[in-house]
Formats: sequence, structure tokens, C-alpha cells
Amino acid sequence: MAASSLLALIDDISALLDDVAVLTKAAASKTSAVMGDDLALNAEQVSGVRVERELPVVWAVAKGSFINKLILVPAALLISAFVPKAILPLMMIGGLFLCYEGFEKVAHKLLHKDDGDTKRAERVKAVADPAVDLVAFEKTKVKGAIRTDFILSAEIIVITLGTMSAAPLGQQVLALSFIAIGATVLVYGLVAGIVKLDDLGMAMHRHHGEDSGDQLRRKIGAGILRTAPIMMKTLSILGTAAMFTVGGSILVHGFHPLELHAEDLAAFVAPNGGLLATIVTTIFHAVVGIVAGGIVVGIVTVGKRLFGKTTAAAA
Repeated sequence: MAASSLLALIDDISALLDDVAVLTKAAASKTSAVMGDDLALNAEQVSGVRVERELPVVWAVAKGSFINKLILVPAALLISAFVPKAILPLMMIGGLFLCYEGFEKVAHKLLHKDDGDTKRAERVKAVADPAVDLVAFEKTKVKGAIRTDFILSAEIIVITLGTMSAAPLGQQVLALSFIAIGATVLVYGLVAGIVKLDDLGMAMHRHHGEDSGDQLRRKIGAGILRTAPIMMKTLSILGTAAMFTVGGSILVHGFHPLELHAEDLAAFVAPNGGLLATIVTTIFHAVVGIVAGGIVVGIVTVGKRLFGKTTAAAA
């Protein structure tokens, strides 16, 4: 009797874990864009500190990220338990924010091409200047990175919650916890690797010795030094593109007429479905994301100008 009860319990646990694994996989695919952007933004935020302080700064931001998720996960579960109808509006807001953030990022790159070089020069100057309080400089960088992480973590949690809103609460707790912990470990593990990649390349490039192994090591080091900046730019571009596709996907699925248009277009271009249908649907989501992002950026820009004029007039 005890053995059969134990087997039944193990079977129940196995079924629960299978369900949680399915939910986690679906949520991970939906939040990959935000994680990619989180990775690129945090790698950029952490850059600029002294070499020996890079990993401690990454660890400080990672601890802040865990605290952010300790706040956000219970809040999300409370919403799911007591106000489940709020999940879809929150998802739509999160999708719009993704589109807005992506469009603003692209517009800023196009309109302020020299801004990135200026910021990098300021960071290098700050680190090199002995008069600069490096402790305060680090604290400012960490605080800024944790604020950025809070916004992106909120997007991850909301999108994750939306993919599992119909699941039992216990499965939501486990899947949401797995995503929160996994996203933090993955993102900041990769950030730590990225910020130290150039150091690895430099160490290999400066390796002494004349045999074939030493020469190969130096070539690999030189290759790392050349490809590290390209990798960061590529990661940033892919992250931005994914923000439009994921944000647009959320908006399309949340607005039924758009979802019907996406299905009709995919069926017209690729009647047999398959890869072509997926590509068409992804492009449709990206276009919706770009348009939505442009509209929100326009509204925010006009609002800032109007309220800015009103504030100036009142002053």
C-alpha cells in the first residue's frame, strides 16, 4: 500500500514537472527578446569600470536583479490569483512598451549617431581621471543598471504570466520562479563572460612562445579582440529586432482582428503552412511592432513638448 502510494506521488510530481517544463519552455520563447535586450543593455551599462572591478560590479547588479524579481514575482502571482482579468491589459502594456523602447532605440541611433562615441569617451575619461570618485562612479552605474533591470524584469514576468494564465496556481508559481531565476543566472552569467571576453583575448594575444600552439593561441586572441565588438553590436541589433517581433506578437494576439489578418495573410502567402507561413507571420508581427512603437514614440514626444511648454509657462 505504501509502495503504491509512493509511486502515485512520484507519478503526480512527474506530471506536474512535465506541465511546468512545457509552461517554462513557452514562456522562455516569448521572453527571449527581452532577455536579449537585457543582456545587451546590462553589458553596455557595466562597461566603463576598471578591469579589476568588472566582475564585482556585475555581481552587485545581479544581486539587485534577484531583489527586483523577489518583488515582482509575488506581485504577479497576486494579480493572477485575485485580478486575472488584468493580465491581458498588462501584457498589452508590456508589448507596447517593448515596441516603444525598440523604436526609440532605433530613432536615437539614427538621429544621434555620435552620442555613443561621446558616452564612451566620457566613461574612459572618468575612469582615467584620478579626481573622479570611482566608488561613487561604480555605485551610479550599479543603480542605473538595477533600474533598467527592474523595467525589463517586469516585462519578462508579465509576458511569462500571460503565457500561463490558464494554468493552475501551483504550476504558475514553479514556472514563474524557474523563469525568474533562470533569466537572472543566464543574463548575468553571459554579461560576466562578455565583459571579460576582451581580457581573455588580450591575454591570449600576448602569450609568449614560438611553437605552433603558442602562435595559434595568439591568433585566437587576436580573433577574439576583433570579434568581441562585432558580437556586441550584433547582439544589440538582434535584441532590437526581437523587441518588435515579440511586442508586435503580443499586440496581435491581444487584438483579435489583427490576429485574424495575420492568419489570413499567412494562409494566402503559404497555403500549406510550414516555414514560409512562420516567416510571414513573424514579419507581420514585426511590422505591427514598428508601427505601434512609432505611434507611442510620437505620442510621448508630443506629450513631453506640450507639458514642457505648460510647465515653462507656469514657471
